[in-house]
Amino acid sequence: MASCHHSESPQGRPEIQAAFGVETINPMPGTNTGVTNRFSEDGVSLTWEDLWVTVPGGKNGSRSILQGLTGYARPGELLAIMGPSGCGKSSLLDTLAGRLGPNTRQAGDILINGRKQALAYGTSAYVTQDDSLITTLTVREAVYYSAQLQLPDTISMSEKKERAEMTITEMGLKDTMNTRIGGWGAKGLSGGQKRRVSICIEILTRPKLLFLDEPTSGLDSAASYYVMSRIASLNQKDGIRRTIIASIHQPSSEVFQLFHNLYLLSAGKTVYFGPVSAANEFFALTGFPCPNLQNPSDHFLKTINKDFEKDIEQGFANGIPAEEVINILVKSYKSSDVYQTVQREVAQICKQDARALEKNESHAGFFTQCHVLTKRSFINMYRDLGYYWLRLGVYIALAVVLATVFSHIGMSYGSIQARDSLIMFVASFLTFMAIGGFPSFVEEMKVFERERLNGHYGVTAFVIGNTLSALPFLALVALIPGSITYFLPGLHKGYENFLFFVLTLFACMMLVESLMMIVASMVPNYLMGIIAGAGIQGLMILVGGFFRLPADLPKPILKYPLYYIAFHKYAYQGLFKNEFEGLTFPISQAGGPPSLTGEEILKMTWNVEMAYSKWVDLAILLAMVVLYRFLFLIIIKATEKVKPMIAKLKSAALKEREQVMVNPSATPLYEENMQPVTVKS
Repeated sequence: MASCHHSESPQGRPEIQAAFGVETINPMPGTNTGVTNRFSEDGVSLTWEDLWVTVPGGKNGSRSILQGLTGYARPGELLAIMGPSGCGKSSLLDTLAGRLGPNTRQAGDILINGRKQALAYGTSAYVTQDDSLITTLTVREAVYYSAQLQLPDTISMSEKKERAEMTITEMGLKDTMNTRIGGWGAKGLSGGQKRRVSICIEILTRPKLLFLDEPTSGLDSAASYYVMSRIASLNQKDGIRRTIIASIHQPSSEVFQLFHNLYLLSAGKTVYFGPVSAANEFFALTGFPCPNLQNPSDHFLKTINKDFEKDIEQGFANGIPAEEVINILVKSYKSSDVYQTVQREVAQICKQDARALEKNESHAGFFTQCHVLTKRSFINMYRDLGYYWLRLGVYIALAVVLATVFSHIGMSYGSIQARDSLIMFVASFLTFMAIGGFPSFVEEMKVFERERLNGHYGVTAFVIGNTLSALPFLALVALIPGSITYFLPGLHKGYENFLFFVLTLFACMMLVESLMMIVASMVPNYLMGIIAGAGIQGLMILVGGFFRLPADLPKPILKYPLYYIAFHKYAYQGLFKNEFEGLTFPISQAGGPPSLTGEEILKMTWNVEMAYSKWVDLAILLAMVVLYRFLFLIIIKATEKVKPMIAKLKSAALKEREQVMVNPSATPLYEENMQPVTVKS
């Protein structure tokens, strides 16, 4: 391990090094060295001044998680955000990237190239701490499909494939190209390899501003160094002077030296911001020098960590409590020359001629997005046993049991009740089990949310892709169990009747899946989603017209409107019409009519509305499928727009008292045409 006293890096700023008396060393090629020419023509300069972030809670009704932070990030440089767990690293990164939650309030200025403007698609990218990936895809497929979605249609397929493979090789994943990512129940990549796949996906567009949240988590020291060195060397490969900001937990000495500047946080306060090479001198002058042969980053984190009691007997930090050490460092930084230099640096960056980011429309077209998402989703559904195949097996088993229970149903008077029960079970409980694919859809939604936040594609393309890819599987699930359930008991003969039976079963399954999509957009996890979805379906079954006839339902709410909203109403009535119309059942009752027609059964027994055909019931079911999918799309888009508006209203109400305001772009939204939302203070 490198000694703390020999860890000066050539990436430091000369004027700030001079503030600590650090010897100026020639910078690396491509590193900014002067106050002028603050950002290159194609670079992105980011500044933040007096940045506060508060969340609800605490004794005063709110709690500050970031307190008065000031700093900058320039093209061609790597900024490390470091600190103990819970110090605000990810919060600072989310704030700079415009990803704060709607309940979070922010104050201060965040400027891009000296002005408030949009983080345009293709200009910035964010690698999250959680690796949300489609587990059934191989590394090559995951990156290649992402390249097809992100890169413009003007780039040929061969060039997209070449870029994807080159990016995979740069991240050291060449040997795992054909390995599936893997997840629950399927072994695949390690956690560190998944992290590198996430990085590959986000650097495909060669963004000028790159945010990385814990990019080395799950990696060993060697892999951490190679990954970070490749990220640092991206500037040299394509000539784009990138601004890279990374939160990092505990880098090795080699990784630490790759960064130009260090932002050290503790409890949301700035302990130090400046060149990596000047940090040792700052701690030494403050009275907390780094011991010889110790990793500087380890020393910094140990010094400002107050989560664990220090062993004062060993003389750590001269026996001073951690809280007091942090206060000393914060005050020393505020009164230091380096702090004044940072203030001047921020002011001079902001005084530069404010240059708007070029609007980047270079993403795949809508039809390309639909095609790629349909293909990718189809492969995922095909390979994920829990999505449809396990459900198909259970459906077939249930269909066999159902056909056995109702075998040779016959045409007797007693068969009327048997037919009713069979139809009710098919329309209610077989379709009810469609919620079994909800966990797999939730995992797909996580991938969608990550890609949506980074502007890879729009909501409409996702909904269309998911719908089209599911059609063949749902058709298979409806056809095979439907055939067993229909023919073995001996239901109404005729291929038209069988076709209607299968189509209705198919429409009901589509409806249940569409309903669960709506639930997934509003419920945070799959366990609560399954409970909510099951409750909604249980209510629909109850008011659908089987357990209680429509005429007997209480009119407020249960009949108007729930009875007419429940899709089971149209499934029951359509299947009853399909089964009983045209049939005649003998009656052995003395003195009565010799037979009973199917139409009479429908009217007298089930109060079926005979004014329209069974095909109208099927058409209503299919229309409800379209409506549910459209509602899902509207909810996603409305949530993206309403949350920032609600946050803004909350902030306005508290502005006089707390002098804070909400970040209207708490989530970087992209419309269908990928228009970004401006990052504001």
